[in-house]
Amino acid sequence: MSESSISTLPPGRPSRQPFIHQESLSLDSSCFSSPPVNFLQELPSYRSIARKRTTILSRDKQNGTLLKPTDSYNFQLEGEITEDLDNQSIRKYALNISEKRRLRDIQETQMKYLSEWDQWKRYSSKSWKRFIEKAREMTTHLELWREDIRSIEGKFGTGIQSYFSFLRFLVLLNLVIFLIIFMVVLLPVLLTRYKITNSSFILIPSKDVDIQCTVYPISSSGLIYFYSYIIDLLSGTGFLEDTFLFYGHYTIDGVKFQNFIYDLPLAYLLSTIAYLALSLVWIVKRSVEGFKINLIRSEEHFQSYCNKIFAGWDFCITNRSMADLKHSSLRYELRADLEEERIRQKIAERTSEETIRIYSLRLFLNCIVLAVLAACFYAIYRATIFSQEHMKKEIDKMVFGENLLILYLPSIVITLANFITPIIFAKIIHYEDYSPGFEIRLTILRCVFMRLATICVLVFTLGSKITSCDSYLCELCGYNQKLYPCWETQVGQEMYKLMIFDLIIILAVTLFVDFPRKILVTYCSSWKLFQCWGEQEFAIPDNVLGIVYGQTICWIGAFFSPLLPAIATLKFIIIFYVKEISLLYTCRPSPRQFRASNSNFFFLLVLLIGLCLAIIPLTISMARIPSSKACGPFTNFNTTWEVVPKTVSTFPNSLQTLVYGITSEAFAVPFFMIICLIMFYFIALAGAHKRVVVQLREQLNLESRDKRYLIQKLTEAQRDLRNRLD
Repeated sequence: MSESSISTLPPGRPSRQPFIHQESLSLDSSCFSSPPVNFLQELPSYRSIARKRTTILSRDKQNGTLLKPTDSYNFQLEGEITEDLDNQSIRKYALNISEKRRLRDIQETQMKYLSEWDQWKRYSSKSWKRFIEKAREMTTHLELWREDIRSIEGKFGTGIQSYFSFLRFLVLLNLVIFLIIFMVVLLPVLLTRYKITNSSFILIPSKDVDIQCTVYPISSSGLIYFYSYIIDLLSGTGFLEDTFLFYGHYTIDGVKFQNFIYDLPLAYLLSTIAYLALSLVWIVKRSVEGFKINLIRSEEHFQSYCNKIFAGWDFCITNRSMADLKHSSLRYELRADLEEERIRQKIAERTSEETIRIYSLRLFLNCIVLAVLAACFYAIYRATIFSQEHMKKEIDKMVFGENLLILYLPSIVITLANFITPIIFAKIIHYEDYSPGFEIRLTILRCVFMRLATICVLVFTLGSKITSCDSYLCELCGYNQKLYPCWETQVGQEMYKLMIFDLIIILAVTLFVDFPRKILVTYCSSWKLFQCWGEQEFAIPDNVLGIVYGQTICWIGAFFSPLLPAIATLKFIIIFYVKEISLLYTCRPSPRQFRASNSNFFFLLVLLIGLCLAIIPLTISMARIPSSKACGPFTNFNTTWEVVPKTVSTFPNSLQTLVYGITSEAFAVPFFMIICLIMFYFIALAGAHKRVVVQLREQLNLESRDKRYLIQKLTEAQRDLRNRLD
């Protein structure tokens, strides 16, 4: 190891050599003035440190970071391990077998001098850790789709495997959300409805509410024709409208059990807050690890080529075709890196006229992108208004196809927009003269914004129709009661239709596009048209955007349709098997592969964006739009959020004072200042860690220079020896 690497190591870090003499490890002034070996003075790292020796020594003396000898380090390590017996086992330390055996002997010797109580605590701690490890090993065998995902990983690599792992995560997330809603909202209602417990519903008559606002005519036209059942099943109307599926069925003010009264409105609101908070915490927790890896890799520009050549292989691949695909993927990444380097040089060599021209072109193309987005949003707005105005017609006045088209018109327009806009964005990005990596990220970002913003446009369009008042009855009730007597249920029906239509589109594309395309390409390969067409690519970003789109619908619609998470769970289970079959039999992996770490962080980042966009309309609907007076648990409240201050008013005076104090400005300002101080502390800590990382990078760079220099000297010495022998 070079002296440069030694000088930058933090205290307590072992060196790579098994034994280095203390004289060669010292970094005092004598090391630079009279080194023991003159040859070491020629090392590049020695010369680099010699130039900076004054600043290094002064900084190390101030901070106390001079490297300790190897013997003292080993003694310190032994002390740390023997003092940390209660926290970690020896096998978790990066030591060889002989060192671990020696330390185990030291532990056993020390155990003899402990009291019986301390010995029992240590033995019990070890037994408990073994039990936890065995339990974790057992739980790994109970993972959902464990064998399927491992098989996909072996055949197609970790990039595609990360997509299916992400899909499994969404299945578990929706299942937990459904369990929360079921336990908090559905279970008390079911226990009372079916007389399982000795309980009864509490119905409080609405006060200061006009009788006209409480009218809620539920259509029963779905019972007339047989195909009406199909329409009701696909749209959530008719016999499904007054079921546990939608908000309007829970017109209950509370459930009276034998010893207490269950406040259903408060439980309904808390369940919504709980599943949103759970989703946020779970996503952030899973994304932290991927963020660290991406943060470290983002600064490894000088090691990019080495990482791809020497550490870029995916050893989980066992399939020959996937190995060839991985080879082509690595070649593509190297070409992309070279292309990015070429573009960086091109940018550096641009003249002012070329810079003005390219930025003007990008500005024009971004205006086109905004125009495309605006056109899509306006089309969704007009389709939603048209559908809402005409869906109230009697079903016998329209034929089956016309009625279904009007009901699903917003969903159809949204699906067409999601299909057309990525193609337009992919064509536009080629003229903007970006690097290949940035092209992919910008295109994905635009598609993410398009897919998720369409849902928000639909929800805000419904909100504008709900709150638009043009009659006395609307002003009396606070919302458009004539068109939306139970507006929460109708918003839930729109989310339900989006969920069902998205599943239908995925199944239809797989069955009627991917399978016929595979058959034509396989058995009609002699035709040039089918050769150019080729097999369908399994594009990971597009598939991820599709399931994130469905998850965003679930987050928004779970408040208006409590059983929607259960439907989303079944939907994602179906999608898992459909995509697995499609991957194995109809699609080919994309040549642009994603690393598993990059993929996981990207998936969770997009999912986090979807969650943030879902919280916005939910917050507005609960805090700003008046709740329906004809249905739901909030008929006695002006807004959904009003149940919170009413509940707080029932607390004891001391607890009320505490709650009001926590929510007051007198508490908020100091709390904000403390949070800022904590944030500044962590920012400073992150800066210190970053400086350490920079030092370690410099150390690696100097080590590589030393190795090249030593190899060069060794080669020269061998050449000289060969010449002498000759």
